[in-house]
Order: sequence, then structure tokens, then C-alpha cells
Amino acid sequence: MAKKPRVVIIGAGMAGLTAANKLYTSSNDLFELFVVEGGTRIGGRINTSEFYSDRVEMGATWIHGIKGSPVHQIAQQINALQGSDKPWECMDGLLDEPKTIAEGGFELNGSMIEPISTLFKNLMDFAQGNEASKWCSMSRRLGNKSIGSFLRKGLDVYWDSCKDHEELKGYGKWSRELLEEAIFAMYENTQRTYTSAGDLFSLDYEAESEYRMFPGEEITIGNGYSSIIEYLASVLPRDVIQLDRKVAKIEWDRCDSRPVKIHFLDGSFVLADHVIVTVSLGVLKAGICNDPGLFSPPLPSFKTDAISRLGYGVVNKLFLRLNGNRKPEELPSLQMVFHRSDSELRHKKIPWWMRRTATLSPIYNNASVFLSWFAGKEALELERLSNEEIIKAVTTTVSSLLSEPHNEIMSDSNSNGFEVSFVDVLKSKWGSDPLFLGSYSYVAVGSCGADFDTMAEPLPTDVYHHHPLQILFAGEATHRTHYSTTHGAYFSGIREANRLLQHYHCVGV
Repeated sequence: MAKKPRVVIIGAGMAGLTAANKLYTSSNDLFELFVVEGGTRIGGRINTSEFYSDRVEMGATWIHGIKGSPVHQIAQQINALQGSDKPWECMDGLLDEPKTIAEGGFELNGSMIEPISTLFKNLMDFAQGNEASKWCSMSRRLGNKSIGSFLRKGLDVYWDSCKDHEELKGYGKWSRELLEEAIFAMYENTQRTYTSAGDLFSLDYEAESEYRMFPGEEITIGNGYSSIIEYLASVLPRDVIQLDRKVAKIEWDRCDSRPVKIHFLDGSFVLADHVIVTVSLGVLKAGICNDPGLFSPPLPSFKTDAISRLGYGVVNKLFLRLNGNRKPEELPSLQMVFHRSDSELRHKKIPWWMRRTATLSPIYNNASVFLSWFAGKEALELERLSNEEIIKAVTTTVSSLLSEPHNEIMSDSNSNGFEVSFVDVLKSKWGSDPLFLGSYSYVAVGSCGADFDTMAEPLPTDVYHHHPLQILFAGEATHRTHYSTTHGAYFSGIREANRLLQHYHCVGV
């Protein structure tokens, strides 16, 4: 009796479980199928948790556009969108207009915010492929390499057109230009969390227009993002998914009837005809740099070059429980405008890592749990800090912002009124987790969209090889137009499953 082709999928996240689901449901039991997961849970960068009876997401949070999203289709199919038994993160959608507070306790009105908000939105719309003739001519003239440089040149053009603006009054030591730049920086910091680029000067300008969004609103999932993962896994026999199986090395192109040998940290191994590698770009970057590397023989240079060039950043979420001395409705949703970390005007007790987060908001209307997002160096610093250090810093920052305005350089004391405190913290740690080493990918300066296509190419490259399709690659960092998203990971899992199904003359969808 002929042996079944053995397919081993490395990683039980969205890409891996989508591929496993597709292979199992479409092949009429053609394959011997295994999913090996290094962690003790399924889901990968999808991880629904609970914090004080609220359902929260430690990783993937949003369905980015409901029209055409396979994640939305699954969530609808399994009644996961509104069927929650408890309150969940962002269940009200986007909250009411936040208060925007500048350091020193100055609340900013719409006339101060809206010109900069509109400017930033128009610049990003153009960078993402939506025509805007003013910025089109500027872009051609200045030859931008990064989103960061394009945005700052746009701000300079704005200032050149506003030289006759009257002097700013009533905002203490803030000048008009300093305040406008700080508002602009607030929007830049939000953009950093969208892209995972710790510095927007490292985010490629040309590739930004290739990124695609689904139309329609952005929503969260009432039953948790993990309900999508559980649905994908539910069709698989119980012995298919193996947890706590950390891969040490992948040998490929071996002279054997099963050409791939996967070694695990516990000393065991498994042989396979095909391996679908769905580990994060961060793990791949480490795997090609470490000695010994993850792959033996090493991956070909065209593959390692793409892995090296593409960007991969860290985004972390910080949840804080409000102390009972304040009613949740007393603390508004905040947009925070800070002086630079090196400014003499800064409040000395607001730490540098707080100055590059843009918002602090309840996770739904009148919730007692608040959320901030961090990217880059600040996200890594958040992982290092103790809960006590975090609570102290956020309490100092928020109390300072919501106190009465100061007209002088802010002192270390906070004697002007509003006191707020938090009692507990829940934070993600994607950067230091060895199974991920970060959050999601982006097109760095020096790379391009074609590098995502290169990431997706299977090995060996010789289509006439006697053992083709030994190593296949899936995951968000292998999708050219939907990288960094769960639906991009889903599409990549379908793509690689179909590649194997078509190879064995099964019908893929």
C-alpha cells in the first residue's frame, strides 16, 4: 500500500491552521497531516484573554474592513460577532471624540487640531495611493524614500503656507509651531502602531500604495478573535495538532524518500514530504542569523536577502485597571500631545516611553479598563518594566495632563487638582517572546513589495526536482498586499494548501 504524503505545518496560528483546515477538508484523506506548535496554545499572534471580566485581545484585535474579509465571513458564520457572554474590547466601535490634551494641562479645541489632523490624513491618503494633486507635485519634486520624510516635508509645506498665522496665546510656553508639530507627532505615533515601524523614516514610501484595505467598517469580535482559530482547528482530528513542540532545525533536500527532517528541541524528529513554515518574519530573521541556523542547508540567498530586507517591528498593548476612587466616566478618552523628550519644557517625571504613545482610552464606553498602544523601542521598554513602574508612570502622566494648565515649566509636583490612579496592568510581550520576536511585518526602506512574493516562493526552486515543494512558506509576511493582517495570513494558508492540492491533482478553491 502506497504511503500517504506527509505534510508537517510549523505553527498553529492563522496561516498554519487555515492551511491545515483546507488540506484536511479538501483532500479526501490524501495526506498524513501534522501541525507542530512551539507554544502551549493555538492561535499564534491571535490571543484572546480576560482582564477583570472584560474580554480583551493581546494580539490581533480588528477585522480590517468587513466587505470581502474572510475573517468577517467566518465570524458571521459561527455567530461570533455579537454573541458574547461578557463585555469585550471596542464593542461600541470607535468611541466618542476624545479629549486632546497638550502637556501642561491645555485642552486643545477643534480649531487647533483639525488643520493638522486633516493635513496628516491627506498626506497618508496620498501615500497610500489616493490622488491629491498638491502632494503629488511635492512628492515628485522631493523624491521621498520613506513615509517619515514625506510626512515631515508635508508639514514644512503646510507651515510655508501659514506664515501669516497669528501668534498663539493661552497655551503657556507652547508656541504655535511647537504645538502643531507635537499634534503632528501624535498622529505619527498612531501610524507607527498601525505599521509596526518603530520609526516612520524606516517605512518605505513607494511600497505604501501597494497595501490594500477591505472596504467597510472596522470591528472587533464579540466572542474573541480566538473563536476564529478554534473554528479552523475544530475540524481536525485530535492528534493532528501537537503543542509544545519547539523546532530546532529543518533539514531539507535530503536523499531520502521523505526529504525533510524536522528536529525538535527535545531531541525528537519527524520526517516529511512537505513542510509549510508559518513562523513569524522575526523568527526567520533570527533563524538565518544564528549559528547554527534554522535551515540546513541554509536557505538560498534570494530568500535570505528578502528576509533581511523586509521590516518587522514590535507593537504592544497596555491594559490598565482604573482605581475605584474614580468613576470610569470621569476619565475621558485621551489623545496626548507631548513635548519632545529632550525639551526643557517637558514634565521631568513623564518618562520617555510614555511620550510616544498617542492615546489612552477605555476599551468601551464607561469601562474601568483603559488601553494604550506602544511601538518600537517604547514597546520593548514596556516589556522590561515592572507593573509598579508602569502604573506610576501612567498615573503621573494622566494626572499631569488633566490638571489645571501651568504657565511655567512643569515642576515635579502635581498640586493642581486632578488625581487619577490605576491598580493593575496587563500587557503583551511580543518582542521578547522567542516564538514571535515581534508583531508584524512592513516594507522597510531598501525593500519592496516584491520581497513578499519572494518570501512566498517554495523550495527547491527547480520545478523538475524529484522531490518538489519540500518547504513552503505562509504567514502575513508572505502576502504582498495584505501583509501585517490576519486575513493576509489566512490567504497565505489557503495559497499554500492549494499549491499542494494542485500538485496532487486535487481540486483547490
